[in-house]
Amino acid sequence: MSKVQIVLCSFPDLSKARHIGTLLIEKQLVACVNLIPGVESVFSWEGKITSEREVLAILKTTSERLVELEKEVLALHPYEVPEFLVVAADNGSEDYLRWVETVTRK
Repeated sequence: MSKVQIVLCSFPDLSKARHIGTLLIEKQLVACVNLIPGVESVFSWEGKITSEREVLAILKTTSERLVELEKEVLALHPYEVPEFLVVAADNGSEDYLRWVETVTRK
């Protein structure tokens, strides 16, 4: 059984986040994408401190699909270095975790 993983990925706007998120679902790389618009990110880039409005995507996948998901996100994402942070879902509703595994199964 694959372990459920949560991936955090920020996007420049809702349209791009929704488009890429939908493609990831169609390819069964993720079971669900939550889009949180209005996130303000403060970060250092090329020696300057920058602040940008972004959309945070929370992607639900499995360890089995993680490598392929990362390749797809990197290929589709408009940023030079997109955020791709993985958090293991060690606990949760068994029914929900099973659903994520079923939907993303190859």
